[in-house]
Amino acid sequence: MTLNPQHARRALTAAALALTCMTGAATAQTPSPDYRVRETFNVGDSVYVRALTIEPGTNTIWVGTSTGVHEIDLNTRKPRNTFTRADGLANEYVFAVGIDTQGYKWFGTNAGGASRYKDGKWKTYFPMHGLADYWIYSYANDKDGNLWIGTWAGVNHFNVKTGEFKKYVKELINEWVYGLDVDAKGRVWFATEGGVSMFDGKEWKSWTHKDGLGAPNVDQLPASSNTGLGTRSRHDLTTMEHGQPTYNPNYSFAMHIDPQGTAWVGTWGGGVARFDGKTWKNYNSKDGLVGNIVYSIAQDKQGVLWFGTDKGVSRFDGKTWRSYTTKEGLLDSHVYTIAAAANGDVWVGTRRGVAVIGK
Repeated sequence: MTLNPQHARRALTAAALALTCMTGAATAQTPSPDYRVRETFNVGDSVYVRALTIEPGTNTIWVGTSTGVHEIDLNTRKPRNTFTRADGLANEYVFAVGIDTQGYKWFGTNAGGASRYKDGKWKTYFPMHGLADYWIYSYANDKDGNLWIGTWAGVNHFNVKTGEFKKYVKELINEWVYGLDVDAKGRVWFATEGGVSMFDGKEWKSWTHKDGLGAPNVDQLPASSNTGLGTRSRHDLTTMEHGQPTYNPNYSFAMHIDPQGTAWVGTWGGGVARFDGKTWKNYNSKDGLVGNIVYSIAQDKQGVLWFGTDKGVSRFDGKTWRSYTTKEGLLDSHVYTIAAAANGDVWVGTRRGVAVIGK
């Protein structure tokens, strides 16, 4: 969905008002007194929230949506800025928000390249500048302070000092890259449409369902004919085929490396895969995960993992599971993005808006 600048500006202005007015509106039905859906913020019934990124230094959460970006004060919940194409974005549909080590905000768009912002100044990168593709889905900073960029045509390594792009395609198990993370050893992990790849700076390794990635097809779902979120000819972002969910355990959308160096991978129908460097272990709906299509993963300050799925969000402390759905107050079942704040709040992005889960 792409609006013209005038329409996008009006839509986001209305959304900004909604973000302010709905602060404190608890809609949860809580079966226990601990974490609950404490607040919800509507950004429009036809608007998707695809990215949530916290910037601790400015106490900001950046909200990337299908109609632009909000800069929100974490304390007051009030919008500081709203950005659309009229302000400098190459495309209003924002799938990823990254913050590099020099403080630049990077907005990864759907078919519009990567727009970089700082102190009121904008610059957009396209393939002509070295960017791997126009479709950008993830960012991660490495140990040297440089930026990795996941796209639909491989990955980029961007040197923040020189502005130089390097591109990797053939080294990956699949060129459609959705999730990125960097571990304590500096190894970069990639969640792709065809499995998981890892680069240690010298060598590349990859894993697929044959190696243990993704749980079995417990629901007997049909195989996904478009192998994930889409192909070059199909950008429908659907999890359905003929009205039914699909299954493709090789397709990995979310990547998170925990402090112990364990990789957690969100798969398409195969639940969550855990890899300790030697062995894969999978968790699905039979274990307590609310949905087997996993879009997003975050870890809070207590080390608790949060998984955004096609049926809500699940909290996993290593032993027990707790899930939150529209019955508990989420605005929509599909949880595309999660961000854990320093105060313990967990921000959840869905279609229609954002929910805050907290005590």
